[in-house]
Amino acid sequence: MFKRVLTFFLVLIFGYVGFSQKNQLSPLSKISLLTVGTGDELAAKFGHSAIRFQDPTLGIDEVYGYGTYDFEDPNFYLNFTRGKLAYTISRMPLNFFEREYKFERRWVKEQELDLNLAQRTAIVAFLENNLLPENKKYQYDFLFDNCATRIPQVFEKTLGENLQFNLSHVKETHSFRELIHQNLELNSWSNFGIDLALGSVIDRKATPYEYMFLPIYVYEQMKHTTLNGKPIVKKESVLLDIPPQSYPSIFLLSPLFWLSIFSLLVTYITYRDYKRKARSVWLDISLFTLTGLAGVLIVFLWFFTDHDATKMNFNLLWTFAPNLFVAFVLLKKKLPHWIKKYVILLLTLILLTLILWVFQVQIFSALIIFILWSLAIRYLFLINHLKQTA
Repeated sequence: MFKRVLTFFLVLIFGYVGFSQKNQLSPLSKISLLTVGTGDELAAKFGHSAIRFQDPTLGIDEVYGYGTYDFEDPNFYLNFTRGKLAYTISRMPLNFFEREYKFERRWVKEQELDLNLAQRTAIVAFLENNLLPENKKYQYDFLFDNCATRIPQVFEKTLGENLQFNLSHVKETHSFRELIHQNLELNSWSNFGIDLALGSVIDRKATPYEYMFLPIYVYEQMKHTTLNGKPIVKKESVLLDIPPQSYPSIFLLSPLFWLSIFSLLVTYITYRDYKRKARSVWLDISLFTLTGLAGVLIVFLWFFTDHDATKMNFNLLWTFAPNLFVAFVLLKKKLPHWIKKYVILLLTLILLTLILWVFQVQIFSALIIFILWSLAIRYLFLINHLKQTA
């Protein structure tokens, strides 16, 4: 977050220094696509795309990038969660751009575009118009309106029908979730959290054009794009030649380790309770509270935010928000009769989750197997316990 704040202040300082639409581009001016490699932080896992404009005659070498947070938003964190946070386009000198990614150990590749002076002028004018206070803010969408998706749109709107994206090089068909997984480790909390928060809407197959919500696919697509029948990429180079970084994971901190420990613990305590004909009230309250809280979060993301990717999330079935209220009922030693029917409902919802998974209505994280197993055996125990104490 510190680096984002620093970037914001750099944009404030240099945002109004540089090209003005009153200036005329020189014949030596250039337009390039910049693609940044992935980083360690979750926000950096998917790379970044930007447009470089340089004109040695005017002494300009700057980078335009979409996806900058608007830190002036008075309700920053609330709006971010609700999907209502305003994002902006920014402009900064190339040396500041390079310095940031050199610090983060991320490579930067450049594709210089084969454009005439009128085309270059149109692109810069379009970007400068986007920078105007009345135009610069927009509502970010992770899949359909991010730093990468805006790049082909800029070229489409300024270059017109003479620009042709040849999509035939995309041979494999992937869903949005599969494309996201390409940038994440399976046994990571970020992957687990994304699969928990994002719904079945991201399990549809993406079109080759939609692949360009990821910067690396914008980079690859430019190699297969023509302008007036000729390749649009004039020259490729590497601005920061930094090998892709490996970020070793610690198994003892991974979700696989902790969820397996959790599953073994629940299984052991449930077996002990069965043998003793007793009930560990604290365990039931913990399970129902945690699944209830997770369910409330999913309900909020589904129904009360503008995030499209969090809709139709059937993790709602096994997390189940009402568990948060039932947890208080489980404090009682003598449980009401309706609890048995309620627990049977919970088992049915787990079964329904598995059916949706098998038929690929939604692809769930493989790691929830540990959770589903733990919940299932505890629910079965509660049903048997209620029979014994009826």
